[in-house]
Amino acid sequence: MQPTSHPIATEDNVATFQLTSYRFGTSGSGKKVYIQASLHADEVPAMLVAHVLRRELERLELEGRIKGEIILVPAANPIGLSQVVHGAPFGRYDLSTGLNFNRFYKHVAADLKASLKDKLGQDAQANVALIREHARRSIAGWKTESPAQDLKKTLLAMAIDADIMLDLHCDNEAVLHLYTGTPLAEQVRPLAALMGAHATLLARESGGEPFDEACSRLWWELADHFGPELPIPMGCIGVTVELRGEMDVRYDLAEKDARGLLQYLAYQGVLDIERDPLPALIAEPTPLEGVEPLAAPHAGVLVFHKRLGDRVQQDEAVADIVNPVSGKVTQVRASRPGILFASTAHRHLLRGMHVCKIAGDAAFRTGSLLGS
Repeated sequence: MQPTSHPIATEDNVATFQLTSYRFGTSGSGKKVYIQASLHADEVPAMLVAHVLRRELERLELEGRIKGEIILVPAANPIGLSQVVHGAPFGRYDLSTGLNFNRFYKHVAADLKASLKDKLGQDAQANVALIREHARRSIAGWKTESPAQDLKKTLLAMAIDADIMLDLHCDNEAVLHLYTGTPLAEQVRPLAALMGAHATLLARESGGEPFDEACSRLWWELADHFGPELPIPMGCIGVTVELRGEMDVRYDLAEKDARGLLQYLAYQGVLDIERDPLPALIAEPTPLEGVEPLAAPHAGVLVFHKRLGDRVQQDEAVADIVNPVSGKVTQVRASRPGILFASTAHRHLLRGMHVCKIAGDAAFRTGSLLGS
């Protein structure tokens, strides 16, 4: 295990931060894997999973069972971890800019469409190597303007040339679910099965330039741009793994999730360990455009009829909003069938506030699909 400290925001007379990464295995000996935890710093379950992963990867490295290179960043957002507002951790947005820490990563495809012109050939693996070289160069040239951008550049520089990128998050309240690119659906199926994902949400472009798409979307965009005459494989399996809800911080869950991740790396040929049989999928992948977000129609107490993981039918009541002053009770209904996979943890809402999300089979939304 090789630890590395990455200084963030090193100007005089301002706060500085330190990011730590751990490298396992040997660069160039096989696939490169990048795993980071808690990019939204107040999403704590991922950090506990990373703690278990580090312990297991140390053991596997000593036993010579790592057949490639694995970079683990166990706490990906030291800036967010330092933000506290009136005693409450606040790690989703950068307080200095108001911007989400998982948005606005440099999308290198535009640079690469120009820099790779007339340079790709008929050898797919040579094309992969050249694309990664140009991607690294593009990230190195990213002119940052804030400490948060410094952090984003540091993280993306470690991940941009990975074969597999796993970004560990959680929702407010949720069952385990995944986000990934539509072209990666088949490659992610084993991960969804091993993790017990209740939803795998697919999009070619979700909007907002999140971290996983900064690593993976460039591959299908370049393939589309250069056409079938020049072979360009999907060079990065980029996945956002949502580890249930913010309060699901338990050793048993962390051990289970870490085992699922390690098993996926075994199926990908990165770890030489005994592989568990693949369980059946809980749910088939569905389009991110098919996710229905439900909101409170008026202020009141939120009372759920459905549990997380339940299947909801069209027009079925998911929850009530109870106004304790007027006595008004309004049912919140799904407009289409799907799986209730995430919800707010708050139980008193104002009009328009988020209630829950339902993953449906049919796409119906357009535009930015992730929210703020």
